[in-house]
Amino acid sequence: MQTGNSFASNPYFIVAKDGSGNFTTIQQALNAITNEDGKRHIIFIKNGIYNEKLFIEKCNIALIGENKDSTRIIYAELRSNWKLNNPDDYGAAVINIKDGITDLILQNLTVYNNYGILFNSTDHQFTVKSGAGTTRIIIDNCKIISDGGDALSLWNTPDGMFYHNNCFFEGYVDYVCPRGYCFIENCSFYGHNKTASIWHDGSGREDNKFVIRNSYFDGVPGFPLGRHHRDAQFYLLDCTFSSNMADKNIYFYPSKIPVTLKWDENRYYYFNCHGVKVDYPWHADNLYKAPGSPKPEQVTASWTFNGKWDPYQSLREISNFKIK
Repeated sequence: MQTGNSFASNPYFIVAKDGSGNFTTIQQALNAITNEDGKRHIIFIKNGIYNEKLFIEKCNIALIGENKDSTRIIYAELRSNWKLNNPDDYGAAVINIKDGITDLILQNLTVYNNYGILFNSTDHQFTVKSGAGTTRIIIDNCKIISDGGDALSLWNTPDGMFYHNNCFFEGYVDYVCPRGYCFIENCSFYGHNKTASIWHDGSGREDNKFVIRNSYFDGVPGFPLGRHHRDAQFYLLDCTFSSNMADKNIYFYPSKIPVTLKWDENRYYYFNCHGVKVDYPWHADNLYKAPGSPKPEQVTASWTFNGKWDPYQSLREISNFKIK
């Protein structure tokens, strides 16, 4: 049901499956955004299960769910199936973010690619996927889940800036795999595979970095932490690892196409990281060996993004959002 709201007079749309909002599907609301006035366009999504694939093709959008556990976007897609009839990955995810899109917020949502449980496959199944030129993307208080690999794939080497807070990530190989700059805090991870949980491509700039603070890692018995096959730089501070974690540091692995690293292979830095039952030698503090020898208190979102973006300000801008 379209009620006549416009962003000029009322800067949000409401999506409700029962017809009590402006639209019954999220994509209808996304398509209704026509003005590019630089303002944040808010789409409020009421509780329900939305079985739809989303295409985000405009900037300055916030998708805000009513409740993280009860506002669920679920769609089944396998990357290899999609690529049979399409030239690239745009459309291979549940939430597809078009090249060049900036300033996107996902908040209070569960997003789930459930192809695997339906068709017994753990191959690559994107849940959220972005392309070249995407930056300033926030995922806050969400669950990002896939029955396969590469669940959260925000890919912009070298300039992407991505911030995630208070989220739960679950999937198979490389299920959180940013390219560029990424800062994650207060999150939980659960891996179903024995290859890797996190992955990073930091080959665009020497200071590209993937920072994780105050987070918890769990998974199946013997799950490993992470890997990379291009230049990468990992920082883990104040993190806790379950007793299921393998005694295996983040590692470099060769890809099908040989890669010559431009910088040091072992750019893996830790501070105050511990196992629930045992601390492996590679958990030891070595942050002082990182470029510039940063102190723990210096390793912030601003530091990660070189002072170019304040994601907290973006979140403050929507913190007072209320349906009128």
